[in-house]
Amino acid sequence: MATPDEGSLIEKLRRIEALYAGATTPGERDAAGSAKQRILARLAEFFTADPPVDFKFSIADPWARQVFNALARRYGLKPFRRYGQHRQTVMLKVSKRFVDETLWPEFTAINDELHKYLHEVTERVIREALDASTSEADEVPALGSGEK
Repeated sequence: MATPDEGSLIEKLRRIEALYAGATTPGERDAAGSAKQRILARLAEFFTADPPVDFKFSIADPWARQVFNALARRYGLKPFRRYGQHRQTVMLKVSKRFVDETLWPEFTAINDELHKYLHEVTERVIREALDASTSEADEVPALGSGEK
């Protein structure tokens, strides 16, 4: 199996951002650098039409939480957690429309791509370093089930 290419992963993540920035023409889709500016403009527009409220996100996976926090910060949002809230809790003051139409779908797409990448790398490293299968454990009958 080929080694996953970090450069192609980064490019794929930029294309995801361009998609959620509302890029409509091939030229716009290729201009991933301007995607952030289009999303920031959309965010400002949403804040005017749909005032920001406190949103509570619960993201148990620490890697996914890092992605979410980084994406929120990229758009000028400030993730926080109130005293006493669990580590998996991320709060944002943001427009509901921005969350529904841009932030959450983009986060989900980016997180899915990163999980695929990490899965491929993990499987390759285990196969090469341990010379072993990464498949799930075999399923066997429960003890005392009467099966022999």
